[in-house]
Amino acid sequence: MTRVAAIDCGTNTIRLLIAEADRDRSGRPRLEVLRRRNEIVRLGQGVDRTGVLNPEALERTLTVVDAYATDCDELGVAPGEAVRRFVATSATRDARNREDFVTGVRRLLGVEPEVVSGQEEARLSFSGSLLGARGGEDSGVREGSECAQTPRLVVDLGGGSTELVLGVDAPSAAISLDTGSVRITERFLTGGVTPETEAAARAEVRGLLDDAERVVDLSAPGQLVGLAGTITTVTAHALGLQAFDPQALNGAELSPDAVLTSCEAIVHSTAEQRASWGYLAPGRRDVIAAGALVWSEVVTRVVERTAAAGRPLERVTTSLYDILDGIALSLVPAQAALEGDEA
Repeated sequence: MTRVAAIDCGTNTIRLLIAEADRDRSGRPRLEVLRRRNEIVRLGQGVDRTGVLNPEALERTLTVVDAYATDCDELGVAPGEAVRRFVATSATRDARNREDFVTGVRRLLGVEPEVVSGQEEARLSFSGSLLGARGGEDSGVREGSECAQTPRLVVDLGGGSTELVLGVDAPSAAISLDTGSVRITERFLTGGVTPETEAAARAEVRGLLDDAERVVDLSAPGQLVGLAGTITTVTAHALGLQAFDPQALNGAELSPDAVLTSCEAIVHSTAEQRASWGYLAPGRRDVIAAGALVWSEVVTRVVERTAAAGRPLERVTTSLYDILDGIALSLVPAQAALEGDEA
């Protein structure tokens, strides 16, 4: 087994996964998780408006990178890009001063951070989500099963971008949209949700989904799978949880109506209500209304398109396996190398 470290740095959060990585007897990659960490740093603070990373946001983020580097050393992750991979997504992709960020990560972690494209972000998200379809790190989709043959639409709803990826066991179509909880908040909802600001925000998201449909067939999926913090929050609300419960959330299946009902409640929630939800991290409270708005538009569009095609969407699935797991899976040694080691 190879010990690996994956870091996903998005617009709102930065996350670490340290795991033992190898392949099972059939050659499928698998992970044995040793540590997961998640910190909300809001690296993308103001990037949509200014085009640059805020110095305070950059400092917050690099402080966490330093802590993650310590975790890697403590758990014995070797130096080097063969076993450490740092992926930065929307906020860094959009920032003119991203070299300041790149230099800081290189100094602290000893590897070059990858400012990946939206397409690569989508591919990694899909790859990680398959662990959820397989029931976790140590199992796999069985060939010929209904789950293995049904196209799934994976939606990774982040702070600055949202990826829509369609496929069975690999992406067949994908697009990254410049919308998410932080971006929509900063563009439309800084003064709160009003009928006017909500209408403007929904109009923007709908326009982006029109663009998405030129690339991804939203009538095709038999399963809709949602990833990341906004979607887990909506799911926790729909399930009536009192606190964040990974066992209840991962693989949870809800009707589209249940998802949309919770989205509506969250979009129009008060600050006091959001503060009372034990599953909602403080750093996500000010952007969750925007995230729920985006998710409601995606779900509504897929429901409409699948119904029109005569294949009504019956369930919406939440997965805690996402781009972070996809990054870790990308570090699993090739099968040939493993066989050579055994010889």
